Amino acid sequence: MKRKFPALLLTFALTLSLCACGGKDAPANADAQSFDAQAADGQSDAQAADEPSGAQTLKVGLICAGGENDLGETYNFIRGKNDASVMFAAEGVSLEWVIQWNVPENEDCALANRELAREGCRLILNAAPGYEEFMREVASEYPDIRFVCCGGSVSQADDLPNTHNAFANIHEGRYLAGVVAGMKLQEMIDDGEIAPQDAVIGYIGASGSADAVSDYSAYFLGARSVCPGVTMKVRFVGAQADDDAERDAASELAAMGCKLISQQSGSLAPAAVAQDAGILHTGYIHNLTHIAPEASLTSTRIDWYPYFDHAIRAVLNGDELEQDWRHGLDAYAVELTPLNRDLIADGTDETLDEVKASLAGGSLQVFDTSAFAPDIDGIEKLD
Repeated sequence: MKRKFPALLLTFALTLSLCACGGKDAPANADAQSFDAQAADGQSDAQAADEPSGAQTLKVGLICAGGENDLGETYNFIRGKNDASVMFAAEGVSLEWVIQWNVPENEDCALANRELAREGCRLILNAAPGYEEFMREVASEYPDIRFVCCGGSVSQADDLPNTHNAFANIHEGRYLAGVVAGMKLQEMIDDGEIAPQDAVIGYIGASGSADAVSDYSAYFLGARSVCPGVTMKVRFVGAQADDDAERDAASELAAMGCKLISQQSGSLAPAAVAQDAGILHTGYIHNLTHIAPEASLTSTRIDWYPYFDHAIRAVLNGDELEQDWRHGLDAYAVELTPLNRDLIADGTDETLDEVKASLAGGSLQVFDTSAFAPDIDGIEKLD
């Protein structure tokens, strides 16, 4: 039986100036009032506490695309890192993290990997798929160190036994968020608040990459499973974290008549636009229900702690590390943030429980190509 990773008792409130820090979201069935973010130095209070004498120590390297105050994917990795530090400290294991910030996807990444290897890191986590080529170059020079590219796809099949891939099945989380959105739109149709043809979602994507297409397709399929007449307009902004571009895109989609805005990135801007426009919203990474209490239904996020737990234990115990770790709801690697109880449609909890069980058990496959065409009808990609 797979064990469920317990939620940490480590949650701090963040003011809107984003200067405080916090831990994991509350469990999905709790009402959360705080917006959680990590401290800029990447150190949790529990990690800084006195460690037991003679504690086992492991040095872990982490290469990030963003900076210490990044609220996107880098934030997600830092939260997973902090959770791992707390959990392993409770077992008498001290994790010493060495972090490289703001590393571009070029030779600087190879340099960052070499520096971490020379620092004595036994496990080096590359937190962007664009790092893979440079990571593999360095991995061949250090066969005793485990190198992981999160989101990559080549290392699983190369001839280097010390290179690995890992990613979470975020499409499952996108599908769930789509179900929440679709149920609310269908309820609005049933109650006469909107006409069936007005059930239009606006989705803000970073680019037309395969990951972006997978994300918005999964979201739309989730929404359509409970609101058959829903349609979606997709606007790409060309960047992973650009508040101004996402604010403009959200405003444009709202002006086009979209009744709900969703997004691929962790920007706060789309939620704020939805709140001001009097429409609905679902987000990514962060619980935004307190920032947009009359708009934001929920968000979805990747939880990197389950993978960090797997990789760190493998290195500590000298066990094999999976060449390609891909898990989702089955390993608690994706989740929804707390639902906005004042907004969600009646029956949302029960429907989500059924869908989660089907996804985790494998009876529901989001991308069952027998059920839809590759170019999904109902999605309009805007120029």
